[in-house]
Amino acid sequence: MSSLMNVNDFTPFDILRPKEWTVPLVFASPHSGRNYPEAFVKASRLDPVALRRSEDAFVEELFAAAPGLGAPLLRAQFPRVFVDPNREPLELDPDMFEDPLPARVNTSSPRVAAGLGTMARVVTSGEEVYRDKLRFADAEKAIEATYVPYHEALRQLLDDARARFGCCLLIDCHSMPSIGGPMDRDPGFSRVDFILGDRHGASCAPHITDTVETTLKSMDYVVTRNSPYAGGFTTAHYGQPEKGCHALQIEINRSLYMDEVMIRRSEGFGPLKEGIDKLLFELSQIDPASLAA
Repeated sequence: MSSLMNVNDFTPFDILRPKEWTVPLVFASPHSGRNYPEAFVKASRLDPVALRRSEDAFVEELFAAAPGLGAPLLRAQFPRVFVDPNREPLELDPDMFEDPLPARVNTSSPRVAAGLGTMARVVTSGEEVYRDKLRFADAEKAIEATYVPYHEALRQLLDDARARFGCCLLIDCHSMPSIGGPMDRDPGFSRVDFILGDRHGASCAPHITDTVETTLKSMDYVVTRNSPYAGGFTTAHYGQPEKGCHALQIEINRSLYMDEVMIRRSEGFGPLKEGIDKLLFELSQIDPASLAA
């Protein structure tokens, strides 16, 4: 935002690339960014730790083995409470703004209604993010400086994978609060260890989701599919199995690896990472022919 960030000093993402790209996989961590613009923090009603509770903290570390197995890992550097790349480009709540929003803005999606659009009105606890109303021009600049280059990079990686291998599999890497928050579809309910989101089979071939579920269950994790998370904009937009591009969202229960209040790694981090490493290895063994359209 012109009034909340200096876009010239902002790096929206980085990519950990393999020495040699050998498997048709792309990993992305869209919500683990923790580069909080100072002016944005000052404009918020919340303290820095409260802002970070919306973050998928340390997820990029859990999936850090990907490049060693021959696949790139895209990491957003901006925080999702500032701009959320797992939304449409312009899903915005008009109540957040002092000026009218143009007709091209989606103001009526379920995510906007929950306060969790491309720019969040609330954090997962339901608390308001901003002290004052925003200007649309500033929001659009923030989105252009963060969201747009992130998705340009993701699209390029997927195009490169298809050019190399004739197909691709995107693993969208997330974590979730251990208990559903007031803005979620499962408020107050404890969650399982992993939720796999494949848009109810629309974004990813069933055998891929089966492989992930079987691997995780073999390590005694409790796994469910598509509830309350079936996948967001990323899986819906890029998951096109009929064109040889599959997308699967993986949600990890934060209580497995971190202190959710203080945003610190717990003793469970190491064992969980070992499990994720095993999952990544199994994914790297998938026959590319089984992903082709």
